[in-house]
Amino acid sequence: MTNSESTVNNGVNVEALLGAREALSDAPEAAQFSWRASCEWKKGTHSRTVVEGYYGLGEEHSHKTSFSFDADHPETFAAEDNGATPVEIVLVGLASCLTAGIAAVAQHRDIQIHSCKATIEGGMDIQGILGVDSEVRNGFNGIRVHYDIDADATEDEISALVAQSQKRSAVYDVVTNPTNVTVDVN
Repeated sequence: MTNSESTVNNGVNVEALLGAREALSDAPEAAQFSWRASCEWKKGTHSRTVVEGYYGLGEEHSHKTSFSFDADHPETFAAEDNGATPVEIVLVGLASCLTAGIAAVAQHRDIQIHSCKATIEGGMDIQGILGVDSEVRNGFNGIRVHYDIDADATEDEISALVAQSQKRSAVYDVVTNPTNVTVDVN
C-alpha cells in the first residue's frame, strides 16, 4: 500500500493542524493563547479546579463543557484523599500531552497506532515540603516516562515519534524549563 492509498486513522485531523500552522504563520498575533483555570478551596487540603474557557485566535472561547478536577492529599498526609495530589495532576498533564503528540505525529507520518500506553513516575523527597530539611527541593527530583507502543512502524520510527512529541509538547516544556510565575493576593 502506498502512502496515497493509506488508511491510517489515529483520530487526528492533521490537515486542520497543518492549516492552522499555515494560517498562524501569516498572523502570528493570533497564536497568542491564554489558558485559564479557577480553583476553589473546599476543606482541609481538598480543592476543586474548573476549566471553562480560554483566549486564542484573537477572541474568547468556551469549551463544550466545563471540566472539574478535584485535588487533595492522601490519608498518609493526614488528609481525606478526595482527589489526586497536585503533583499527580502535573504527571497527568505531561503524559496526556506527550501521548496526544505521538498520535498526531504518527497520523502525519502515516503510521497506524494500535495501542499506546504511557507509564509516568515522578520521584520526590517530601522532607522539603514538610519543612524537615530546607535544603531539599520541594518538587520532583526526576520524572520517568515509559511508553509501550504497538504501531505499524519500526522501532526507530516509534522512537522518532516519541522524540518529535517530546520536542513539540507544551507540558514537557513547562516541566523542563523555568517559567515565570507571578502570585498575588487581592
